[in-house]
Amino acid sequence: MTEIDNSTETIRRLLALVVEHGLSDLEIEQEGIAIRIKGVSAEAPPVFAAPQMWPAAVPQVSAPVSSPAAAPAAPAKSTTRVALESPMVGVFYRSPTPDDPPFINVGDYVAVDQTIGLIEAMKTYSEVPAEKSGRVVEIVAENGKLVQMGQPLFYVEPS
Repeated sequence: MTEIDNSTETIRRLLALVVEHGLSDLEIEQEGIAIRIKGVSAEAPPVFAAPQMWPAAVPQVSAPVSSPAAAPAAPAKSTTRVALESPMVGVFYRSPTPDDPPFINVGDYVAVDQTIGLIEAMKTYSEVPAEKSGRVVEIVAENGKLVQMGQPLFYVEPS
């Protein structure tokens, strides 16, 4: 995973992600550094003037937060299934390349720390390891789509 800090370059990259993907919020925390960027809606003007290099709709940056809020999980369809969640914000991929088969499919058994997908953030690909073992019962995340930290990617029936 890419290291974050509170440098101007990191903030600019995160702002670019918010603008590029039209995000309403982006929260990242790593090793005691927390950054929260709130996107701009049509009703709310930005809190600072946009520099010439940025698009007109510039997100607002608030003071660092102590802990990120996880995206709400989808309601469980059974009492025993558990979510394998995204550890970060980024674009989710089910396979290493478009020509390769997915890391896992419905019906597959996954073990703890087995790679279940990739997340691309700031042009860096990070493997997503399974935090729980079990049989995959549902694929929630769409290949090539943006996912939020804490968002369910898959549901498994624990073994």
